[in-house]
Amino acid sequence: MREARHGPRLLSDGGVEFRLWAPAAKRVDLVIDSRRAPMKADADGWFSRTESHAGAGTRYQFRIDDEIDVPDPAAAFQPDDVNGPSEVIDHRYPWRTESWRGRPWQECVFLELHVGTFSAEGTYRGVIDHLDHLVETGITAIELMPLSDFPGRRNWGYDGVLPYAPDSVYGRPEDLKAMIDAAHERGLMIFLDVVYNHFGPEGNYLPRYAPAFFTRDRMTPWGGAIDYRVPEVRAFAVDNALHWLDDYRFDGLRLDAVHAITEVGDPPILEEMSRAVDRLARETGRHIHLVLENDDNAARLLDPGGDPGAGRYRAQWNDDYHHAWHVLLTGEKAGYYGDYADAPRRHLLRCLSSGFAYQGEPSPHRGSLPRGEDSTNLPPVAFVNFLQNHDQIGNRPFGDRLETLAPAPAIEAALAITLLLPMPPMLYMGEEWGAEQPFPFFCDFTGDLAKAVEEGRKREFQDIFARLPPGRTLPNPMQIETFNMAKLDWGDLRQPKHRARLDLVRRLLTIRRQQIVPRLTGIAGRQEAARDDGDGAVVASWRLGDGSRLHLLANLGDRPARLPATRRSGMPIWGTPPAADLEPWSVFWQIGQD
Repeated sequence: MREARHGPRLLSDGGVEFRLWAPAAKRVDLVIDSRRAPMKADADGWFSRTESHAGAGTRYQFRIDDEIDVPDPAAAFQPDDVNGPSEVIDHRYPWRTESWRGRPWQECVFLELHVGTFSAEGTYRGVIDHLDHLVETGITAIELMPLSDFPGRRNWGYDGVLPYAPDSVYGRPEDLKAMIDAAHERGLMIFLDVVYNHFGPEGNYLPRYAPAFFTRDRMTPWGGAIDYRVPEVRAFAVDNALHWLDDYRFDGLRLDAVHAITEVGDPPILEEMSRAVDRLARETGRHIHLVLENDDNAARLLDPGGDPGAGRYRAQWNDDYHHAWHVLLTGEKAGYYGDYADAPRRHLLRCLSSGFAYQGEPSPHRGSLPRGEDSTNLPPVAFVNFLQNHDQIGNRPFGDRLETLAPAPAIEAALAITLLLPMPPMLYMGEEWGAEQPFPFFCDFTGDLAKAVEEGRKREFQDIFARLPPGRTLPNPMQIETFNMAKLDWGDLRQPKHRARLDLVRRLLTIRRQQIVPRLTGIAGRQEAARDDGDGAVVASWRLGDGSRLHLLANLGDRPARLPATRRSGMPIWGTPPAADLEPWSVFWQIGQD
């Protein structure tokens, strides 16, 4: 059985060993039911105590230097939020899908969701009620936004402070396991978004008794960087990844914003984590996948088909793909969209051919510093493509979705391309039926922190704030009404236009399952360059793993486009073969052998 360094350990002969790494504390007491007992100071800042009468369900805290009671930073559950006692959890569970071993990477079709807004209940059990819908749509993998315990009742999840504890607002640990079990019964993979670049601003007590967790040598947007040069800190993160994958049987993790992680030590923390996860996969015979979010576009970290033991990652979220499409569809040029405003079609074509749009070129949004690395040699399956995700919707002032910003024919053309490309696609919850509910930023802070967040949002969007008509304001992240705005309205599916969009997505994903996925095994890099052939026509081709060629011909504009002079032959799989000019926003796919 896996042995973690941090957190309580249930003993085989009864009782619990409690442990805390608190190198700055002079004394630590274990507090159970208002009774405290001194913990033994061990080497290197560790404190420990074994309680023979403790067990699963025991609630406890640590008292630091007779001054403050704190939760266990590696608590498995916090029934009373981040400032309350921690609860000992027995992770043994009667899995109905004990034989589940996951699915190969090339089969991934993601749907990202937020547990609290995905269903009316806002719970793990509420997710279960909609799993059949996802299967029928053609989704094969769910990606949950972060679950780590956060302060209050509402949060995106990126303000978590107790990384081992799934937040109690969604249910208990056994409810989360029941959801994962139910997904596996239906053949669905479950991924979890995890945050190893910072802790949230409220409820993080580590600086009080373990300031060595952080370094001032490098600052991040959230404060001092987590110091992965320290062995205990490194173990905390690596064991956390294994905790979610082993104790909960998640099929994969998406690591948030790894460009904000200080890559120090030998080996670097990302490499060590990948190797540890690979050992777990080998020991259990499971398909386990690791995905990155990385603004640096570090191609060297990716190798979807290579030796997992090499310390690399399956794929990266491809923000470049999203940004190019967003500018093309909406004409927006503010912020980072300015990097794509000069030629969104050219940036998109590069994403189609070789992954990243920025592969070392200067990024104006980043002070003209070089961004990215050459990704030409990476296969298409190293890039997760999407038209929307939580960030690209929720970081807008009103959290408005693409559906309210671009015409339906253009969005449907973008979907017809995204869902049939060799790259794994991702939808955001409700996108499969063209949901129009916003997904604004929300949280549940109080006091000065709440005021600071609200004022920070006003400063961030001050230009928009100044132009708002009388009586209209930006959504207040702290208000329950803002959270309720983000709730999916499943009643939308009774409307003809939403049923039609869902039917389109289902048909596309059926073709993907039947025609694309079986040919992805062994697909290589250095694909043929996509090109803009004529006034709006896009031509692209990929050599698939079985030697066949996937051909795309599309008109990404609102006027007819001339057919290219050179035509490819093959079996049509989507769209009507064009006989004359390409109709506006038309997409044609075929598979051939040339």
